[in-house]
Amino acid sequence: MKVTVVGAGAVGASCAEYIAIKNFASEVVLIDIKENYAEGKAMDLMQTASLMGFDTKITGTTNDYSKTAGSNVAVITSGIPRKPGMTREELIGINAGIVKSVVESLLKHSPKVIIIVVSNPMDTMAYLAHKVAGIAKNRIIGMGGALDSARFRYRLAEALGCPQSDVDGMVIGGHSDTGMIPLARLAVRNSVLVSEFLSKERLVQVAEDTKVGGATLTKMLGTSAWYAPGSAVSSMVQAIICDQKKMFPCSALLDGEYGMKDISIGVPCIIGKNGIEKIVEIDLTDAEKAKFKESAAGVRAVNDLLA
Repeated sequence: MKVTVVGAGAVGASCAEYIAIKNFASEVVLIDIKENYAEGKAMDLMQTASLMGFDTKITGTTNDYSKTAGSNVAVITSGIPRKPGMTREELIGINAGIVKSVVESLLKHSPKVIIIVVSNPMDTMAYLAHKVAGIAKNRIIGMGGALDSARFRYRLAEALGCPQSDVDGMVIGGHSDTGMIPLARLAVRNSVLVSEFLSKERLVQVAEDTKVGGATLTKMLGTSAWYAPGSAVSSMVQAIICDQKKMFPCSALLDGEYGMKDISIGVPCIIGKNGIEKIVEIDLTDAEKAKFKESAAGVRAVNDLLA
């Protein structure tokens, strides 16, 4: 099974590293427009293979999409990252052109590929990918919700003072500081509602900290985070390659689900060998429905900025 990662920067390289370490793909191709950059990252990663015990072959190429031919899954991380003070939406002008070109190049050489979009603003870039590709909607997935939910679980475990493996929680809605909807009402610690352990006020704080998780790290690091995004997308790739039927909140093109049409936005999905195999509709409270509607309006406003 072959995976292409477009963009050999911090997120792309981390994604390739995690895929290789998990050892479920036969080949990972890193591609970047910067001369010898992807080749260097691939060589560096391959020199860890005997130390880390993986057999995945990692290669790099400078903008030669013929090397990506026959890919089962492709991850698009390319585009400019956020800087301190920037919103994801401010990246749209440059990143839209990049994503459009990348999608066309990928499909030319791998017409059956499943595409995972990481580039920001992620929901709008996933929507653009659907419009450019013209392929079945299950084959294009936006990564955001998987990352947002991991950040939610981190904050929940922090508040509870327990291991992250003890908690589960989900974030739906748009992948933006204002659009995320952490579903604190449904969060659990080993099947017991988290609300049994934390006050309403503490859960509100957890939700707010989750929503600004990316901005917090951008301020601290001076650029976008990479370890958690790379890990999130590698887990989605694994679910596809290994046909795991795992549930991830991710950006899916809706056609009536949750009362929405013609929008890519974060909802729980079953991910397997066909990409999005099912969109799971959960019962939301009236307040959650209102937040979801507001989040969708925000995503549509950004979509309207597409040329």
